[in-house]
Amino acid sequence: MSQLLSVRGGRRLEGEVTIQGAKNSVLPILAATLLARGQVALLGCPRLRDVDASIRILRHLGCDAHWEADALAVDTTALRRCEISDVLMREMRSSAIFLGAILARCGQADLSYPGGCELGPRPIDLHLSGLRDLGAEIREEGGFLHCRADRLRGREVVLRMPSVGATENLMLAACGAEGVTVISNAAREPEVVDLQNFLNACGARVSGAGSSAVSIEGGQDLHGCTYRVMPDRIAAATYLCAAASAGGDIYLRGAEERHLATVTAALREAGYGLNQEAVLHLARQGVT
Repeated sequence: MSQLLSVRGGRRLEGEVTIQGAKNSVLPILAATLLARGQVALLGCPRLRDVDASIRILRHLGCDAHWEADALAVDTTALRRCEISDVLMREMRSSAIFLGAILARCGQADLSYPGGCELGPRPIDLHLSGLRDLGAEIREEGGFLHCRADRLRGREVVLRMPSVGATENLMLAACGAEGVTVISNAAREPEVVDLQNFLNACGARVSGAGSSAVSIEGGQDLHGCTYRVMPDRIAAATYLCAAASAGGDIYLRGAEERHLATVTAALREAGYGLNQEAVLHLARQGVT
């Protein structure tokens, strides 16, 4: 669905806003709830279309997922399916993140490619090759993936490029593997660190996220927890750049400056003032 946005400029931006939880962090965390038998409460979870699509996938699998005020409560104890329909897979491109978690929990998974087409470049090739390295048997047929893994075994998996999605998918699968898995050339993004922190809050043993090597000690019994999703660094950077271009004085509540180092360094070089106390502050300092 296309939409037309009309923006009338010429005004300074003033005020404050609380930064929502990061979509790119909460989606793999929602997939990770499949590994935790018990209730998970996700605080600061953004109410977005992709989150709604993930909730529909969880419910389709037999899990309970509902909103309690601003928290999303998920209980995957009653998981009863290991397949995701083509209709649900088409709703978001990142739906493949459920593959590793379902495989680790159920020993099998059946789902279509995101978008339902196996023609042309396949953005999940790194996911599939890594899962095969862990012992999964994956058959591709008619746009569908039929995956089986009676026993996943930990080992070193070297990614040919540091894909965020592949790193996260392999982290989830490795939680259900025997022994230790090391993901080399792993993605280093803050969202990978957030997934590690969530898994560890559930009882997993994951370390190294944020570096090029992530280590997962599989076979742990994971439980529920209460967890706050990291703030959305893309949204925070957008607000900062908007204020920088329009002028003004804004406060971003809940933003993490360590996630915004590249953007804030460029803004400071351009002459803007930023302070971090409980908030991020951006003030126009006479720059023309």
